[in-house]
Amino acid sequence: MCRNIRTLHNFEPPATGDEVHAAALQYVRKVSGTAKPSAANQAAFDAAVHEVAHATRHLLEALVTSAPPKDREVEAAKARARSAERYART
Repeated sequence: MCRNIRTLHNFEPPATGDEVHAAALQYVRKVSGTAKPSAANQAAFDAAVHEVAHATRHLLEALVTSAPPKDREVEAAKARARSAERYART
């Protein structure tokens, strides 16, 4: 599951709220061991996602770097190339 969490720092444009929420959701799913919590655990699950997203947003705002921002399209193309190479070997 955690393979779906993408690097969010140092991109232009910055990470969106949806991207931060998706990363938080994947993290909570991994830690809890479930992709869909039971009704009894739904409130705790949702609260955890909200808190992790909030902490992630604060982290991204606080991080500093001297590296130039990465381009999302270039990084996506690199990922597709790595994936194609990986599947070509199998």
